[in-house]
Amino acid sequence: MRNSGSESMFEPREFIEQQIHELSGVEGKAVVGCSGGVDSTVAAVLVGKAMGPRLLAIYVDTGYMRKGESEQIENLLTEMGINHRMVDCGDEFYRAMEGIQEPEEKRKVIGNKFIEIFEREAEEFGADHLVQGTIAPDWIESGDGVRDTIKSHHNVGGLPDVMKLELIEPLRDLYKDEVRSVARELGLPTSERQPFPGPGLAIRVIGEASRERTEMVREACAIVEEEIDRAVDRGKMERPWQYFAVLLPVRTVGVQGDKRAYGYTVAVRAVGSLDAMSARFSEIPLDVLETISTRITNTMKNKVNRVVYDITDKPPGTIEWE
Repeated sequence: MRNSGSESMFEPREFIEQQIHELSGVEGKAVVGCSGGVDSTVAAVLVGKAMGPRLLAIYVDTGYMRKGESEQIENLLTEMGINHRMVDCGDEFYRAMEGIQEPEEKRKVIGNKFIEIFEREAEEFGADHLVQGTIAPDWIESGDGVRDTIKSHHNVGGLPDVMKLELIEPLRDLYKDEVRSVARELGLPTSERQPFPGPGLAIRVIGEASRERTEMVREACAIVEEEIDRAVDRGKMERPWQYFAVLLPVRTVGVQGDKRAYGYTVAVRAVGSLDAMSARFSEIPLDVLETISTRITNTMKNKVNRVVYDITDKPPGTIEWE
């Protein structure tokens, strides 16, 4: 259990110095899965400072990334001077996910596929270590012999039993607010970037995350982000910790134009949190929700005809739906 007041006791500069000192003793080469999110980017920079060109950051485009994500991440990694490689594996992931509907199975299939790709790239690079941006909530929620499994994070519960690479997890004991403070100390532009799950949009499609359904939730997520960002910039609301859309496997009857429509339902989710261990739903102005709903249904005519807003806290819900 986290101690109250731990945030004020945490010293990011001291943590950075300690990690660089310890990581400098790692022999050989390493690869890091870098999604461009706060956790993986901080891990990449920390290990990069210690290992230099002996570290290769690998960005895997799984096909489950947000709209424009890959281009943004490549620009970010280039700007930060991180030795990196962009790998397009969308077709591989979609094939592996065919027929998979259960959330835990999704995460494990994606986790295994990630490791398969990293081991392939690591062999080419000559690496024997894998760096991950695992943080405390990841392994706490993934469970063990004592704790119940809430959901297996792909970088913990999704790991295969036998793995060729030795793990390096410099952020394993940190919570999200502490990771953000390290990012700010490092001067990273991702320090306030909203979290994005490792399995990506695959867990924002409830049920089978096919290519077609993923494209739908990708567009819906982009609309949610754009409209909430616009409302924040105009001073209409505070920026939530995380905000996105979820595509439900529910189809309902509606009317589009003067014709009957039978389309999917999209749920909008926005929460405020400090460390991801608990969260409260955000109060979004009704006119902002109306604009989001109108844009989603107009953009995806004959596909989506209903938009709902999730007002569940964590607990009892989790931030992501899967």
